[in-house]
Amino acid sequence: MSKFLIIIEESKTGFSAYSPDLPGCASTGKTAEETENNMREAIKFHIEGLKEEGLEIPKPVTRSSYIEIAA
Repeated sequence: MSKFLIIIEESKTGFSAYSPDLPGCASTGKTAEETENNMREAIKFHIEGLKEEGLEIPKPVTRSSYIEIAA
């Protein structure tokens, strides 16, 4: 089991997401929750495609952190 970081961003029409560790893997949705679910399926599909092509599955190495700053 691997954990891949996904970035979810709000757009004019809903939300979009991508994973820095899986170039080319992205998804969208009307809500953040829908986008996260769609991204889960996109990652599964992306990894299946890599396996079928005999390509290496990237290791999840990206981390996230929040920094609190008085504004």
